[in-house]
Amino acid sequence: MNNYKKRAALFLTSQGITLFGSSLTQFAMIWYVTMQTSSGVWVSAMTVAAYLPQFLISFFSGVWADRYSRKKMIILSDALIAVATLLLAVLFPRIPDGTPILLSLVAISVIRSVGTGIQTPAVNAAVPQLVPEDKLMKFNGFNSAIQSLVQFAAPMAAGAVLSFGTLRAAMAIDIATAAVGIGILLAVAIPFEKREDIPSALSEMKVGIKYAVKECFIGQLLLVFGLFVFLCVPAGFMATLFVKRCYGDAYWYMTLVEVVGFIGMTAGGLIIGAWGGFKNRMKTLVAGIMAFGALAVGMGAIDNFIVYLVLMAFYGVALTMVQTSATTLFQEQSSPEMQGRVFGLFGAMYSGFLPLGMVVFGPLADVVSMRILMIISGILLLVMSMIILLNRRFYLHKANDREQ
Repeated sequence: MNNYKKRAALFLTSQGITLFGSSLTQFAMIWYVTMQTSSGVWVSAMTVAAYLPQFLISFFSGVWADRYSRKKMIILSDALIAVATLLLAVLFPRIPDGTPILLSLVAISVIRSVGTGIQTPAVNAAVPQLVPEDKLMKFNGFNSAIQSLVQFAAPMAAGAVLSFGTLRAAMAIDIATAAVGIGILLAVAIPFEKREDIPSALSEMKVGIKYAVKECFIGQLLLVFGLFVFLCVPAGFMATLFVKRCYGDAYWYMTLVEVVGFIGMTAGGLIIGAWGGFKNRMKTLVAGIMAFGALAVGMGAIDNFIVYLVLMAFYGVALTMVQTSATTLFQEQSSPEMQGRVFGLFGAMYSGFLPLGMVVFGPLADVVSMRILMIISGILLLVMSMIILLNRRFYLHKANDREQ
């Protein structure tokens, strides 16, 4: 671990570069669909395609992250996404406008989702191999800040590309950044011990699920995170549709709201990185959920774009608090040999509850005011945070051992 800072820096750089290309392309595709259709159903379809395959593959990719080289898994998944994106970029001019184009974007989102589902557990499980345990919270905070900073630039770049270029140009950027990121990751040494007498992936997946059920804290935390993601959908993941309907329909309106959100997330990551959060990680988690709920209510209630942007910035801080504290808790509380499977389940909660939220809230957004949906979801988040506080056995779990 003597050279962990150098290895960690290279690792974060590689992931940041590939994230930039992926985020730019994802923003460009969703915004393209939004501007072409202005339909909650099509936006929901894109989101489901981007996350449902990730949910399904996460159960197996967590097993693979515990059994195979995590470095190779990350590289292969990046390569899969880049090749699929290249294929669509080549075929795009030959696809008829209208529904065929939209369906092709849904299809590529499915493939990209599979790649992300393979990559995410490997990335999260590799971090404890690169960083000492007592540095995990700060590392995850700085990691969130770097990712948010990259994603801060991505929507601006996506807006510029769509305004002055084409969707194919965004795809070309994604392919180039994947190649650069893979090249950097090749220089990072990530320990790997080959296992002998490996059981079937299905049996290992069952072991991982049983582990999460047996370790009540892990299972409860997975459920809390899943419900949080579900209730984030109206105020967070449908923000661009909300802004188009309520404030303006130019690409730059959507770009601005995404940029402000990522400024907040970057600030939140820097704060956590410098501060390290509360010694009891659960306090950081609950504070983030509570703040997010209050902000969702505020964003739904006000009718001023400037005030909305200010609240969106604080929303970004709250979101980073929740994600960073949850990731650190799983890294600290999971057995090393089970971390891939735990993060597979963690990814499944995100990629499963997000499309579920879109399936529920997307069609509702076409018949019910989005402001009402945001306010209701915010109130439910506040209720959830109070339930966690009242569940003393969960809240005072060994996550606060470091206070003693």
